[in-house]
Amino acid sequence: MRKNSLIACHECDLLYRVQPLPDGGTARCLRCGAALYRRKKNSLNSALSLTISGTILFALANIYPFLAFKSGGLVREITMITGVKELYAQGMEALALVALLTTIVFPFVQLAGMLYILVPLNFNRMPWKLALVFRFTRILQPWCMMEVFMLGILVSVIKLAEMASIVPGIALYSLAALILILAATAASLDPRDVWDRVGKSL
Repeated sequence: MRKNSLIACHECDLLYRVQPLPDGGTARCLRCGAALYRRKKNSLNSALSLTISGTILFALANIYPFLAFKSGGLVREITMITGVKELYAQGMEALALVALLTTIVFPFVQLAGMLYILVPLNFNRMPWKLALVFRFTRILQPWCMMEVFMLGILVSVIKLAEMASIVPGIALYSLAALILILAATAASLDPRDVWDRVGKSL
């Protein structure tokens, strides 16, 4: 949000000119007291730290098994890609593609895009096509449905608990932590900090 651009109060529609705020500051409507916009403290630095943590957790979630099923001396391990393969093998190619995109491809692209943006910005450098990449990562964000995948795993665990011994794997804990990290990253990043850099480069 550029300085001197206009913003309307979402409660009473009174117009204001955007003014710079100190870190952690909040602009409020003089008429109704509603929050107009906030300036998050150390937004880019915090988002970068969380994104790096998320990337490590994403790698662990894809490398290691989620669960191990033990029954009659047999052990079967399940990984992130196992569910996609099973859906494809059962003739549900479209559903397998959706699962692959929303649980693996889109989260990876989002994390990679955020690293591409945040690493240079924290060193006061402008990445190539910053606006395009940032806009694309914002579009992808609602399509990263790892929490849905986690819910599916928990439902499966409940159903299979009576049939076999279930041992949680490293990937299960990594995925749970990753879901929280992604939410924290979205909450800590102030998009205005990125768009301000875009505006300065024009």
